[in-house]
Amino acid sequence: MESAITWLLPMDFPKRLLQLRKLRGLTQQGLSDQITLHVNQIKRYEAGTAQPTLETLVRLVKALHVTLDELVFDDDERGPCEDFKMQFEALRQFNDKERMIAKELLDSLILKHAANQLSTGGA
Repeated sequence: MESAITWLLPMDFPKRLLQLRKLRGLTQQGLSDQITLHVNQIKRYEAGTAQPTLETLVRLVKALHVTLDELVFDDDERGPCEDFKMQFEALRQFNDKERMIAKELLDSLILKHAANQLSTGGA
């Protein structure tokens, strides 16, 4: 039985699910058999009229052999913005101690930002 918790997924999720299913050579029935879910539910997901639970998303990514990010997000929807990509790539060259310092610095900036958002009401 599926959990009652559902998540709001990006609008492109139904298209991505359909494309990935077809790319793997699966029919809707074949995918539903693999993840032990009724075929009508797969049809609803692909039509965008229903959203899978987290548990179902995990079963989908396993059956489709993709990551959750690949199934749910657009290519440029996650990760650093263009302005920071080079800096984050440079962090790979840091030793463990330097990475920890960079992480602590970023964590403190993120906390400061969150505190400012709360105190100003998000403005």
